[in-house]
Parts: sequence; C-alpha cells; structure tokens
Amino acid sequence: MPYRRLPNTDSARLRAFKRAVEMSKEIPPFRLAFSMKTLVKIHAFLPMFENAISHQRQTLVNQTEKAKTNQETARKARLYLTHFLKVMNMAITRGELQPETRSFYGMATDDSSIPSLTTENELVAWGKRIIDGEEYRIRKGSTPVTNPTIAVVKVRYEKFLETRNHYKTINRRASECVNRTSDMRREADELIASLWNEIEASFSSLPEEEKRAAAEKYGLTYVFRRNETARKDLSPTLFSVDQENQ
Repeated sequence: MPYRRLPNTDSARLRAFKRAVEMSKEIPPFRLAFSMKTLVKIHAFLPMFENAISHQRQTLVNQTEKAKTNQETARKARLYLTHFLKVMNMAITRGELQPETRSFYGMATDDSSIPSLTTENELVAWGKRIIDGEEYRIRKGSTPVTNPTIAVVKVRYEKFLETRNHYKTINRRASECVNRTSDMRREADELIASLWNEIEASFSSLPEEEKRAAAEKYGLTYVFRRNETARKDLSPTLFSVDQENQ
C-alpha cells in the first residue's frame, strides 16, 4: 500500500510550504483544507527558512574558497621557511656561518635536517622560532641569512597567519550556520507534518482514491512500496505515515 513520504531535502521542504501558500491564494479560507493558524505559521516561518538555507549555502561556498586560499598561503610560507633553512645550512657548510647558528632557531647544532613543517601547527610553531631567532641574531650583530632574508620570510609567514585566522573564523561561522539550519529543518518537518495531517483529515470522508488525489493537489506525496502498483481497492490505512520516513 502507498505511504505518505515527508520531504527529506531542503528543496522539497520549500516546495511543500510554497504549494500550501499557492493553494491558500486559489481557494477561499473557509474551503481551505488546513487552518488559518497553520497558514500564519507558514507565512512567518518560510522567509526565515529560505534565508537560513541561502545563508548556509553561501557560507559553505566561502568556506571552500577560503580553504584554497589558506592552503596556498601555507604552501608559500612553508616554501620560504624551508628555503631559508637550506640557505642557512649551505652557509654553514661553506664556513660562512657557525654550526651554533642553528641553535638560535631551536635546532640542534649538529643537525642539518629541515624540521617537519607538514601540519599547520608545525608551520606556526617553527615559523615563529625561525623568525624570532634570526631577528635576535641580527640584533646581536651577526651576519643575516639572505636570499631570502628573514624580512621576506616574515611577510609570507604573517600572510599565512592572517588567512589561517580568517579561515578558522569562517569554519566557526559555517558550523554555527549548519547547526542553526539543522534546527530549522526539524521545525520545518514538524510544521509540514502538522499541515499534511490537517489536509488529510479534511478529506477523510472521501473515498480512498479521491482522498489521495485531493491531498496531492496540496503537495502531499504518496509512494508505492517496491513491486506495488496503484490499485482501485486502496487500503483504508492509505493516509498512515510510514514511520521510517518521518
């Protein structure tokens, strides 16, 4: 037997509300299959729900765009920091700088390996150590590392920090937006279920096929289970809601 299927996407929820509004414009209030109280609720809820959906979609688009920007600035900062350390190591190999130079950056004096900058947290921590260490060396009168200079590295590093903080803010807003919209979906589902219950109840005196046809004009959706086809002898429980689809 066919069962009533409530909307399970935002587009379907919006269609259900808009169809009810359309019917309220075509049919006089005293002949409408649902109450004016429900119509007032729909008029109040629909604009807010549409706005929440639109805001969430735009926020997710912004999140994707900022993720790409964040990845690129992180890549550039990682590149410059790595290059700086490689130049420093080569200067030590040539004897232009002492091995003790590495200690200013928090590195072992006898270790020429480049520290891991894979994660953003590693990039943040090592970037600060390297920049602070080189600036301290310069203040003490030591020969600065060049090509790139620490000033150039710092520009890339600070740009990465800026985009990273912005991206974290966008992520937080996106999460809040998703949660808010999720709450509104539950409210939408409850309102649609109540609306459709009223519509079905108003046609309860009609024969089963006519009940379904009349309700479908208001946007209600009925689905036949697998291997089922429409029959004239419809079950009297036609309007029961499939619990799995609520």
